[in-house]
Amino acid sequence: IEGQLGILPHHAPLMTTLQAGELRVKKGGEEFFLAISGGFLEVRPDRVIVLADAAERAGEIDIARAEEAKRQAEEQLSHRPPGADAAQVEAALRRSLIRLKVAEKRRKRKPGI
Repeated sequence: IEGQLGILPHHAPLMTTLQAGELRVKKGGEEFFLAISGGFLEVRPDRVIVLADAAERAGEIDIARAEEAKRQAEEQLSHRPPGADAAQVEAALRRSLIRLKVAEKRRKRKPGI
């Protein structure tokens, strides 16, 4: 899925791929955020299953490490030879930006998210 998808109770069954991005989970009275690096989503009548390549809860994200990864990716992109494939570096930059965005949401909300 690229963009947003909301799953309400009794949603029709669905199976799809997920791009790297932010995952917001609301269950009961609890809401929390995760940074995921892609994966699969399956909606069943009684549950939603997310199978992610990698996932980090907002509170587990090492902000300094994410900022360093962002800096390194930006540096590699600015110094790459003309015609060089930048897909891997762009993906690394996208992941670090997602991690920073999710960590920032936690900082703005109450602890434990």
